[in-house]
Amino acid sequence: MRTLIISIILALGFALPSMAGELSEVKDIVETNIKIVIKLVKDKSLEKQVRNKKIIDTVVPFFDFDFMAKVCLEKKHRKKLSKAELKKFTDLFVTRLQESFLEKLDLYTDEEVVIEKAKKVKKRIHVVTYLVSKGDKMEMNFKFKKTKKGWKVYDLEILGVSMVLTYRSQFSGFLKEKSMDDLIKKLSQTGSFGVPTGEKK
Repeated sequence: MRTLIISIILALGFALPSMAGELSEVKDIVETNIKIVIKLVKDKSLEKQVRNKKIIDTVVPFFDFDFMAKVCLEKKHRKKLSKAELKKFTDLFVTRLQESFLEKLDLYTDEEVVIEKAKKVKKRIHVVTYLVSKGDKMEMNFKFKKTKKGWKVYDLEILGVSMVLTYRSQFSGFLKEKSMDDLIKKLSQTGSFGVPTGEKK
């Protein structure tokens, strides 16, 4: 028993630096990219189309959009799709997600950004971030999972509302009365299924 306890302590001791390094890495991802995005939003010399492309190019590498699209569509619906149809759904979902994300950035009015320490939640890492303005505070929780290409965002909670779960609920409700073809057509329309943001408190 004594040997077992010592082994566990040693194992934890060797694991801590690695965990601390991953927490620091993920927080740096959030901090670095938020700073870049805010700088681009504030740069009035950029044409909006150019600015938007720069913003998307910045954030895309750190979001697992394929995973998000997969989770947002229930398995029973995914099973009915061919690979080509699933790719089309994923591409359209990502387009609408990015479009809505850019629209929300236009509402930014020079709030202060406060980034909390990253914390381990089972095998995932969460980074809580606040947009703070006079008399107002909006909480966002970036949820990361480790992939073969590094740590990537798989969900974003805004004021406690999960983006992925909200989309999943929207799509499930839509598909109770309409077909997958109808959903694809709907996703093809600009402005459909916007990013849920909740209400400011």
